[in-house]
Amino acid sequence: MMKFKANEIAKYLDGIIDGDEEATVNTVAKIEEGHKGALSFLSNMAYEKYIYTTDSSIVIVNNDFVPSSPVRATLIKVDNAYEAFATLLNIYQQSKPRNTGIHKSAVIEESAKIGEDVYIGAHVYIGESVILGNGCSVYSNSSVGDKCRIGDGTSIYAGVTIYHECEIGENCTIHAGTVIGSDGFGFAPGAEQNYTKIPQLGNVIVEDNVEIGANVVIDRATMGSTIIRKGVKLDNLIQVGHNVEIGENTVMAGQTGVAGSTKIGRNCMFGGQVGITGHVSVADGTKAAAQTGISGPVKKENTVLYGSPAFEYRKFQQSYIVFRKLPDLKSRVDKLEDQVKNNK
Repeated sequence: MMKFKANEIAKYLDGIIDGDEEATVNTVAKIEEGHKGALSFLSNMAYEKYIYTTDSSIVIVNNDFVPSSPVRATLIKVDNAYEAFATLLNIYQQSKPRNTGIHKSAVIEESAKIGEDVYIGAHVYIGESVILGNGCSVYSNSSVGDKCRIGDGTSIYAGVTIYHECEIGENCTIHAGTVIGSDGFGFAPGAEQNYTKIPQLGNVIVEDNVEIGANVVIDRATMGSTIIRKGVKLDNLIQVGHNVEIGENTVMAGQTGVAGSTKIGRNCMFGGQVGITGHVSVADGTKAAAQTGISGPVKKENTVLYGSPAFEYRKFQQSYIVFRKLPDLKSRVDKLEDQVKNNK
């Protein structure tokens, strides 16, 4: 990381300096592991105790932070410390030199169109009539199937498989081991308890600025498209079934599963291991806690769901209070039954 002074960082973030304007940093560190020359941040007040002991040279904090003890570090106050720190990390990431060129072991079909300033790593396969945009990176052992379109600035990490005719937007990131466009789980039951495979003739469309974690599987549509709208963020180990649509800026934590033909709205948030049944609609702004099971449509926007099967947060809390008291309630009922029997 290049050296930056506190006044330079503050100017970029439109922040206010409290301390030495000439303090410099050349690396980043968690506040509890801070050392001289490091830049840290504090947004979660559970970590406030570390700001009084950290050796970080500069700490980014929220505007409303008022220290209760002396702080050695120079503070830069901003509206949102977490967002500001993320912005600086992106700058740091972009400042790193990126790989360019095409490895000699890569196989690129003659009909493929390769943009400028691309990187194609070892043992990559680029299929017939693929369009690979400018500034793309395709890392080792990845495969891009026939007639795929990959937008400018997209990074495809090692071991990714993108099946034929899928479309990936601009500035997307697809992490290692992910499979996009494999067949949806479509089988027709027969009269003799066997199953006939239903051809999956559609594709997957991933719009711009989507990030997909490692070992994610997004199935192609039976007909039409499975669609991941712009700005979606998918964690590792997620399964998205055929003909699913995930709305803009929705985020999903690891091991979430979405069954086929479900439509998920914008700005939704799903914790780890959430399960969503097929053929339902989930309203914009829905939030589901970890291990929630959504077995029916969610019609009201900004609903917060808990439990399996899922129900609304406040009702879940009320029910949980009753559930915790069940052993005591059972004991009381047993005593009442004994009293009734003894009084006969």
